[in-house]
Amino acid sequence: MKATTFFKSLFISTLLLITSGCQEKKVDQKEESEKLMQASRDWAVAAASRDIDKTVNYWTDDAVLFSAGRPELKGKKAIRDMVTESLNDKNFSISWEPISAEVSESGDMGYLIEKSKIIMKDSTGAEKVKTFKGVTIWKKQKDGTWKNAIDIMSPDKLD
Repeated sequence: MKATTFFKSLFISTLLLITSGCQEKKVDQKEESEKLMQASRDWAVAAASRDIDKTVNYWTDDAVLFSAGRPELKGKKAIRDMVTESLNDKNFSISWEPISAEVSESGDMGYLIEKSKIIMKDSTGAEKVKTFKGVTIWKKQKDGTWKNAIDIMSPDKLD
């Protein structure tokens, strides 16, 4: 009888361990949305400071960037080349602010709606300001940081 009781207890304990291990941790989507918005703000600061490495580090290695009227950029190298050219141009600046964020129930993906502004000088030295709306899709990394996987910009108005 004691062996039967032992095996029943062992069986029930094993079952409890298995079922508790299968339950996903509940993600605080509001908190993760705030973290995602802060990541975007920190990224904007890195870009404004013209720190190329820090700016590029916010993209995943396989990121894709879409911008109206331009070829898509695939991968960190192509994006790094564009960022380097842009941030090394003293007549260029970019800024943005996240407007809203949504994070998946599992907490591993999210997206932002953002507004951005690019300022450049034309050949006469006159400043040209362009505003954009954007959607960025982010993946949460194993270390808990957020990185941008898809970056889509659309001009507020066509020239």
